[in-house]
Amino acid sequence: MDTPTPARESVDPVIRPILDLDGALPVAFDRSFDAPTPADRLRQVKRAAHALRERLLSGPRVRYYGTFDLIRAPYPTRYALRDATWVPTPFVHIVNRLFVIQFNTPEGVKTLLAEPLDREGNAQTPFFKRLGDSLGGADGPLGRRLYPPLGDVLALLRALGIAPEDVAYITYDHLHTQDIRKWLGTGDRPGAFPNAKLLVMREEWDIARDPLPIQRDWYPPQGIAGVPAERVILLDHSVTLGDGVALVRTPGHTDGNHSIVAHTAEGLFVTSENGVGADAYAPTKSRIPGLRRYAKDTGMEVVLNGNTLEGSTEQYLSMILERELAGASVRNPDFYNIANSSEMSADWRSPGLDPTFTFGPLAFGTPVTRGGVAHGAAR
Repeated sequence: MDTPTPARESVDPVIRPILDLDGALPVAFDRSFDAPTPADRLRQVKRAAHALRERLLSGPRVRYYGTFDLIRAPYPTRYALRDATWVPTPFVHIVNRLFVIQFNTPEGVKTLLAEPLDREGNAQTPFFKRLGDSLGGADGPLGRRLYPPLGDVLALLRALGIAPEDVAYITYDHLHTQDIRKWLGTGDRPGAFPNAKLLVMREEWDIARDPLPIQRDWYPPQGIAGVPAERVILLDHSVTLGDGVALVRTPGHTDGNHSIVAHTAEGLFVTSENGVGADAYAPTKSRIPGLRRYAKDTGMEVVLNGNTLEGSTEQYLSMILERELAGASVRNPDFYNIANSSEMSADWRSPGLDPTFTFGPLAFGTPVTRGGVAHGAAR
């Protein structure tokens, strides 16, 4: 596979690096930072998050921000709420969402899709393929009845009036379960978004190319195979994208994880899968059995989503960064403005594990269609 293009201003003038966080969350596990102890790092992370928060809040908002349900899927409780609950229910149920974000740039309004999911490609992820095969296949009669699709990416864009060729970027907080070939194409098959480029951290791309066994269970085996190099931009730093959008390095859940940040009418919303819902970022406020006790007994401020445990310390620091950057929700000040890419939801198949607070679908602003004509009212 050809080497994708590193992000530089000469490659895309919309992309601007944020260097403030490099000392707090260094690339991968480089220890050449100025914080000698883990607690020093935690304090440095909080300071960096607060400074970036003020900078983003002092700038413009995005033009449009909307989230849309795509699928509901089972996910092991032992991963979702690592060590924090004693409820014996084996699975929580998570909702995967599409995030549609439009923002101003010197080149006009750009459209970013975060977490566009291909159900068929997703089903080839080894962990979920084994789970689906036990039900006769993810798209078999039982699988579709238990876990029906909730939304389709292309149909949702049509309803918003956004043409596929107007999608400038796609991104994922990380590439677990993601098959991107449907969106970007391969050498012999055009993609659904002919002008879009993938924005991905270099470490994440390298993992997806050749993972270790501990990582392999969560990446579709052909998820990036044949994607043209010119359709991929590798990021080495946290970056801003035009007005009101940032991609912030938050390693831990994977070494190449990043969070999507958008400035909306309700403040900054932060998206990743370092945690799987509001309870994970405020366990002392949670009604899920065990979480308050876990936080009290251990002093843990957050609950990790730990299916691979690539870097628990990094993930802990990243989750603190995410919640300090997001700030308290105006909808429920006990929780933070973190709209996770996989949000734990109430489900009859997960007794005892109802989340205390959820955001559900969100919409701010009005989508901009071709020619700059607004389409579809939103909050």
